[in-house]
Amino acid sequence: MWIIGLLAVCFLASGNMQVNAAEQDEVMQQSVNLTDVQKQTIQEIKDTYQVESQQKIEKELEKKKEAGGYTVKNMLIEKNPFGTNAQSLYVYFCTKDPVSVSYKVDAEDKKIGEFSANVWQEEEYQTEHEFQVVGLVPEMENKITFFMTREDGSTDKKEIVIEMGSVLGDEDVLLEKETEETESKPENGLYVVFGNEKSAPDFMYYYDNEGVLRGEIPLLGGRSQRLIFEDGFMYYSISDTKMVQMNRLGQITNIYDLGTYRLHHDYVFDENGNLLILATDSSKDSLEDIVLKLDVKSGAVTEVLDLGKIFPEYKAMCQRNEEGKLDWMQINSIQWAGDGALILSSRETSSIIKLVSIYDNPTVAYIIGEPQIWNGTPYENLVLKKDGEFTIQGGQSSVFYAKDKELEEGQYYLYLFNNDTGISKSRPDLDWGQIGILEEQKKEAKSYYYKYLVDENSGTFCLKESFELPVSEYGGSVQKTGENVVYASGDSGSFGEYDKDHQLIGGYQMDSETCIYRVYKYDFEGFYFTDDK
Repeated sequence: MWIIGLLAVCFLASGNMQVNAAEQDEVMQQSVNLTDVQKQTIQEIKDTYQVESQQKIEKELEKKKEAGGYTVKNMLIEKNPFGTNAQSLYVYFCTKDPVSVSYKVDAEDKKIGEFSANVWQEEEYQTEHEFQVVGLVPEMENKITFFMTREDGSTDKKEIVIEMGSVLGDEDVLLEKETEETESKPENGLYVVFGNEKSAPDFMYYYDNEGVLRGEIPLLGGRSQRLIFEDGFMYYSISDTKMVQMNRLGQITNIYDLGTYRLHHDYVFDENGNLLILATDSSKDSLEDIVLKLDVKSGAVTEVLDLGKIFPEYKAMCQRNEEGKLDWMQINSIQWAGDGALILSSRETSSIIKLVSIYDNPTVAYIIGEPQIWNGTPYENLVLKKDGEFTIQGGQSSVFYAKDKELEEGQYYLYLFNNDTGISKSRPDLDWGQIGILEEQKKEAKSYYYKYLVDENSGTFCLKESFELPVSEYGGSVQKTGENVVYASGDSGSFGEYDKDHQLIGGYQMDSETCIYRVYKYDFEGFYFTDDK
């Protein structure tokens, strides 16, 4: 065993980051009442998100690699060199024989369990090894044990010890865990907490199944919305005008500027590798009614959908808010359904909308929502019929589209967080009592997990599964992972996982100023990790 003495966090940069006027105003506003340490952290984060500085760090690592001599006994190890995860290590070494690599992390605090992972490599067994170790615990000593396994099963190991510094944010390192009586186990992976709508500095957080903080990813401002993966890269938003492409080592390889558009809520890949992003055109007075296409190879940004052009009659019925803005649709979720089709969730209309031929002739295929919302519009005949007795969703969040091989063509599932709230500031005339949400019921508000079966053949939808979740009037998320359901309740700042019998396997509470918005779980297979052998 040996100890790495000083491994400083490396935020190398050259010059100041170019930001648009909106971001400059935001940064100035966030700087008010911040401590000197917070201001320094914000500057370091700004310096981190520059492609030029990231390339400079990459070249410095390449020079060290070229010097040679890095073996199991003498690994090249740098602590968070790219500045994108304070609880990570960059590791490089060579072996004589082809081996697979895995590692485990044991924290000094014995209340914290072991974290282990199999490292992703181009080939399962190879002689050159370069990867990122994630899962280190802040504010304590961590022992990392590396295992190098040959094809014949023989294994060498190497131990190092690293003293980790404090978190950059104010999140808890260890969350209290609540469970119910169940023998079910949580799915493998890390819970990724997407923002808490507080002032900068801002972060995404990785938590394991025991509620231990295993990653802290800095953001420029606002919140990130989700992680998506394509061709060995991870994509996520770092502000409401920028997205990034990150490689497996934690290096930012591309930064995409959306210009006058402001990103919100969600994004997804289409089948051609383009990013479709929910946005607001800041040059207009309507909000959250645009879908953009981002070509991740060229960086070109084009407007694909303006819902005001698709629903002009409905938009004309809506009122402006107190600030004079028209927040009439508020799309909060986007799913790619293949063959030029999108499924959108609209909170203001409490509706789920399918659009087809989005690139050449955008057309509304159907609407799932309360018919009275769409009465008197050209779209009232596009509302699917409800099959069965249940309350239609209200103010829903985080809709997922899922095909199933056991279903017929034209059938599929939609999973969603049903906030079960009747709110539409742009349509104060709506009678939300017609969808079962009466004023007196708001005192005992509830939220639910909903699973719809949509049958386009018959033009119907039915509720196949539901159960109560911690209430959230705004925000929240659900995600089907294996047989379990991961949830986040925005208002209560809680998240966790339920089994197939709707028993709580693990529930966690964040100490947040407002809300945590959404939480999704990722196994990071094919990126950081490979599956268990």
